Amino acid sequence: MISKFASMLCVWAALTLPVWAQQDSVDSTPAANSPPSRVLGVLPNYRSGEESDPFTPLSVRRKFYIGYKDSTDYPIFFVAGALAALGQMTDQHSEFGQGLKGYGKRLGGSVADQLVGNFLTESVMPSLLREDPRYFRRGRGSVLSRTGYAASRVLVARNDHGNWTFNAAEVSGNAIGAVIGNAYYPGERHLEDNVQRFYSQMATDAFSQILKEFWPDIKRKYFNHQPKH
Repeated sequence: MISKFASMLCVWAALTLPVWAQQDSVDSTPAANSPPSRVLGVLPNYRSGEESDPFTPLSVRRKFYIGYKDSTDYPIFFVAGALAALGQMTDQHSEFGQGLKGYGKRLGGSVADQLVGNFLTESVMPSLLREDPRYFRRGRGSVLSRTGYAASRVLVARNDHGNWTFNAAEVSGNAIGAVIGNAYYPGERHLEDNVQRFYSQMATDAFSQILKEFWPDIKRKYFNHQPKH
């Protein structure tokens, strides 16, 4: 059931969103100083901008395009595989058992978690609540202040007018995702299980924002050395 659920999500995303979520020409041109599209060269980073840049609102199609890109970029499946392997080693979701069958169920659950989480927090809820799903990188200040700023963006976001507000899309999207998880985690349907899934996803997203904040600096310092002449 889990693998079928994840497969259906993948097929739906692959067949419907590439056509519907095409960007306008205004949206599709990245800014010259926009953050790299991958963090650590692997993790998708299609929803970052610079705080100092003039604010331009996203269309609903653009929001769904971001969710589509983050959910179908190939590294997400390697990440899901690694998380499933870790879960297998620690016997997380013990009701799945061990062996290839148990790993397949964990892999399906991990893929479903990422697909559901991405579309809810980056596309569906931002469109309904008129919020901007992007992370706006500060790029200045002390390490501590930037870390606090980045982590707090799971609770603070810009709305479609560019004003800072409570990040209702992130919070509600992850809460709904935690509830949807009851469909494919049959042994983890208690209230505490839902709360744990919610807080785990919020913490993961906060850590992801910190990576997005500092990765351009790390890349520039350690990986963009110009050849000496």
